[in-house]
Amino acid sequence: MTSFIRRSFQFRLGMPLMLDFQSALGFFLAITFSVPVFAQNEWQIEAKNIDPNKYFGVTVANGMVGLVSSPNPMQVKEVVLNGAFDTYGRGRVSNIMKVFSFANMDFLVEANGQGALLNRDNISNFAQTLDMKNAKLITNFDYKGILSVKHEMMALRHLPHTAMINVEVSAKQACDIIPASVIESPDNLKDVKNFYAEIDRPHIVIPLMTSVAKSPTGRLTLAVSNSFLFDEPHGQEPRLIHEEWDNNRHLLKFRKKLQAGQTYRFSVIGSVISTAQSADPQNEAERMTIFAALEKKERLLQRHQDAWAKLWESDIIVEGDPEAQRDIHSAIYHLYSFVREGTPYSLSPMGLSGLGYNGHVFWDTELWMYPPLLTLHPELAKSPMEYRFKSLEAAKANAVAYGYRGAKYPWEGDDTGQEGTPVWALSGPFEHHITGCVGYAVWKYYQVTKDKAWLEAKGYPILKEVADFWAARVELGKDGKYHIMNVVCADEWAENVDDNAFTNGIAKTVLGYAAQAATVLGKTPDPLWKTVADNIVILRFPDGTTREHATYNGEPIKQADVNLLSYPLSVVTDPATVRKDLDYYWKTLGDNIPGRKGSSPAMAHGIFSILNARLGNTETAYMQYLDSYKPNAAPPFGVLAETAGGTNPYFATGAGGFLQTLINGWAGLDITDEGIVQKYKPKLPKYWKSLTIKGVGVNKANFTVKN
Repeated sequence: MTSFIRRSFQFRLGMPLMLDFQSALGFFLAITFSVPVFAQNEWQIEAKNIDPNKYFGVTVANGMVGLVSSPNPMQVKEVVLNGAFDTYGRGRVSNIMKVFSFANMDFLVEANGQGALLNRDNISNFAQTLDMKNAKLITNFDYKGILSVKHEMMALRHLPHTAMINVEVSAKQACDIIPASVIESPDNLKDVKNFYAEIDRPHIVIPLMTSVAKSPTGRLTLAVSNSFLFDEPHGQEPRLIHEEWDNNRHLLKFRKKLQAGQTYRFSVIGSVISTAQSADPQNEAERMTIFAALEKKERLLQRHQDAWAKLWESDIIVEGDPEAQRDIHSAIYHLYSFVREGTPYSLSPMGLSGLGYNGHVFWDTELWMYPPLLTLHPELAKSPMEYRFKSLEAAKANAVAYGYRGAKYPWEGDDTGQEGTPVWALSGPFEHHITGCVGYAVWKYYQVTKDKAWLEAKGYPILKEVADFWAARVELGKDGKYHIMNVVCADEWAENVDDNAFTNGIAKTVLGYAAQAATVLGKTPDPLWKTVADNIVILRFPDGTTREHATYNGEPIKQADVNLLSYPLSVVTDPATVRKDLDYYWKTLGDNIPGRKGSSPAMAHGIFSILNARLGNTETAYMQYLDSYKPNAAPPFGVLAETAGGTNPYFATGAGGFLQTLINGWAGLDITDEGIVQKYKPKLPKYWKSLTIKGVGVNKANFTVKN
């Protein structure tokens, strides 16, 4: 950590675009005192001396189920199920929900004539380790001089609805342990019903503890079922006792006598599902738990690890900077955890780490998280595209409702593709560039995969409707040019303005992509698409700097807007203009203005880093690369918040932007009609020996840059 602080501090004192000494010192202090010092390998993040009041949990997830860690032993903060939405709470809109906490455990120890329920106050040496390679959270702690506990939690990658917890208890003196697997229903669920049954066979008995409930409006039925797995032969397992404490909590427990020096192991498996995924969630949850029970622990663990090993065949490898390597693995781990192949689900800005942003889908997916996934695992990136295809009819209805042709995708998409933005946010009716971002992602998927059948069946139907929307959305001005009036910019501090640079630029871009797609498929593109694309205005100041919108005059900006025209779009490509735009808008970025630090989202810095790296401004690019995630790391795992010093991790959008600085900045990759190519060859930071993007695209190519 010290080396990072030193070099970042030096950069900030010596850069031509530099912040002042006070800002540099503030950055130094923020990094020193708010981010934990990690002393682990590149695959592990270890948290010790945990302060529960400054604890931002880490998530173990498999793209369907997310379990968020807790600073309390053998507990989780919450469980999130992808696709499970209902209208309640914030904004009178459809929100993703907490579901049953089925991974919690009460643990009673009896020794020396006394009994105690383990909690933070009576344990010691509490430490948690996120093993990113094998996607599991390992918790260790001691109870007095009586026993030590190791607790492993994972959302099984090969079984989308199932999680497994492995517990190992090592007795230091004779004691009785009474572990209890608990199912609790959060307050948002109603009409909770609890069940207990045993599947009895000559070779095994499978205990099943099950809960079923309705979502707040009754729209969904949700079900969870869990069971113990024991190492003992059949007939020698502990005797189980089921207790129902109230409608929202029941548990299954056993007693085990341990001798000094004895180690005892057991596991809990649980499955959660809703009518969003199955018409019969109760029976299906129980079937999936029975399946996992009969697979047994060793096979479940091996298949989980094999699935993650396959994911890690696509990786980003930095040689010479272990700290950077660990941070990179953390970002990739979270993106891989939040998406799943073969589903119609997209990614929310907070992934499956909680209820942030209501679980809705924004431009964060297509412009920030999607490009790294598309580069490393096109099959994962296909799922967000399936979500957009599934919601195409809703987007077409949305366009009609606002007086346009084509498809108008919602700023905040819920599970149905309806607009989910609370009405107090003007982004819902006015932040239209999201529709361009969807079309952009569609064509990028085709450029990478060359899947013409997919383009015909799903990609082009989206692109055509997106292009029709922009052709209807523009207005022909007296200057003979096309204008887009009354929008919220990508820089969301600019509301209800005309001719926003990014909105106009993305419209111009996707109109061209739609025409290309039509040609590839042997169709005749609408000639209006080209006419509009060729004549959409991109405004400039007298000195040639691109102007953010028609009335923009240097006000602070929330995040990159104009600079997006150079990357990821290729609307502004002249190096002199790219530099001019970089210099101008870096000075206006909220984070760089006194009194506004912490106002810009993480990925804002990443765009500047990528463009400076491509221009050869290595030190500037490196400082901005660090700014794209380091100040946003929250204790004790360094999970990313949306803004510097923020408290809403995990911000998967920021992880996507950070990874793009590596893939598209330092490694110089670009997605083109020829596929993924190494279009640029920037000079690496002097702290790195080499950078390799491994397992790229459908051909799993490797790209390396060396110092």
